[in-house]
Amino acid sequence: MFPIVCQIGPVTVYSYGVMMAVAVMVCTFFLSRDARLLGISSEKIFDFVFWIVLSGIVGARLFFILLNFDYFVNSPWEVIMVQKGGLAWQGSLIAGTAAALIYMKRQRLPPAAFVDIAAPYIALGQAIGRVGCFFNGCCYGKVLPWGIYFPVHQAHLHPTQLYDAMGLLLIFFVLKKYQRLNKISGRVFILYLILASLQRFIIEFFRADHSIALFGLSIFQLVCIAVFLAALYANTRLKS
Repeated sequence: MFPIVCQIGPVTVYSYGVMMAVAVMVCTFFLSRDARLLGISSEKIFDFVFWIVLSGIVGARLFFILLNFDYFVNSPWEVIMVQKGGLAWQGSLIAGTAAALIYMKRQRLPPAAFVDIAAPYIALGQAIGRVGCFFNGCCYGKVLPWGIYFPVHQAHLHPTQLYDAMGLLLIFFVLKKYQRLNKISGRVFILYLILASLQRFIIEFFRADHSIALFGLSIFQLVCIAVFLAALYANTRLKS
């Protein structure tokens, strides 16, 4: 739609990168504010966000590359061109969660309570990032005669990026509400995993940038099922 915001000399400012930056800044601000309730300093939050964002981007990119290996073998220079899109939420979740656990252990932060505070802002950050996907034209949907016209694809398509953004924004509000009601640490993050994986599973039916892997489902949907089941299992463990 609007992949390039502006060009300043040799520097090109991409809308995808701008929205990613906005997501990081907004979520870091609110997370650092809420973390004070646990007595966690802003400095630790800034460090935490840095490592999570870095790990998440690397993980998301590697997962996307593995799923499109043949393409990147023939176009290896595309590997580092993240501004064009090509980040998989599932890879980001795996790498980001691993980095978060390592950081929290080293800093002796309360894991369950901390991820509960962070969970709504993970959803909010994803929602903002999806707007960047819309401007960039990546993560596109199937043909829809009365859909939004994407010049880059020369077709009217399902605006799956906006579906995703609206769904994640709703998840953000649900999680913020649940935070005030929940009494067991860890459950807010588990609810995020359940809702986010369920939403992504549904939206995959409207996307056109993935091939079918098994049982009529894409690899992303299969990963969503795994995340959903793992979250349900984790929830039963919290009850005991």
